[in-house]
Amino acid sequence: MNFNNKTVWITGASSGIGEALVYEFSGLGAKIIISARRAEELERVKANSSYPENIVIQPLDLSQHDEIKTIANKVLNNESIDILINNGGISQRALTKDTPLEIDKKIMDINYFGTVCLTKEILPSMLVKKAGHIVTISSLTGKFGAPMRSAYAASKHALHGFFDTLRSEIWRDNVKISIICPGYVRTNVSINALTASGAAQNSMDESTDKGMKPEALARHIIKAIKNNKEELVIGGKETIGVYIKRFFPKRFSRIIRKTEVK
Repeated sequence: MNFNNKTVWITGASSGIGEALVYEFSGLGAKIIISARRAEELERVKANSSYPENIVIQPLDLSQHDEIKTIANKVLNNESIDILINNGGISQRALTKDTPLEIDKKIMDINYFGTVCLTKEILPSMLVKKAGHIVTISSLTGKFGAPMRSAYAASKHALHGFFDTLRSEIWRDNVKISIICPGYVRTNVSINALTASGAAQNSMDESTDKGMKPEALARHIIKAIKNNKEELVIGGKETIGVYIKRFFPKRFSRIIRKTEVK
């Protein structure tokens, strides 16, 4: 696939996986729309890219669903989106019993409903032109739950249900769906994760600190897009959990309950 003539919209583009994807796509000559809440960080990412003249900044808050519709219409008036990468989201570090329902709702509003809302706004244009690719960054937690992440796991599981269903409905329209399930990636995801109080954890998990570099993951994601891969499970030894849960569920339960709970 040649990205020179492609327009890519990336959410969560101000840091981590999203930022790494911006740099990779920029080096491949794509036109990129970059979105996140912090406009100043998007400016930094744009300035650091290979071809900043090919990057359009579009601030976006995935929790503001009415604004998403307005922003998507504005973007579509100027651009035809070839690839939508749903990367924006937030994690969690709190026991289920301690997490108020408002925090569950906030995580679902951002990770699930925000992603679904943006996808539904972009999808019709792809169906009309019979071309497009929607990529959603999930997690291994979208395949199995783990302590301290109940709402986060729920949001990622929900994304799998939504996009697997969507794929089954639109396969005749030449619109591709890819779900990316990384393990530990060295980003600020654990630093920004919500605790039971609604505040950020403000510390890096040891496992996250030792995770894959986002630059390496970005290259694997682009390869998956080129190959029209429906699902990519990638990471270190933690990815084995997907297969243990599938074939040895009781053993998996014994393993996961030993996960350190802070």
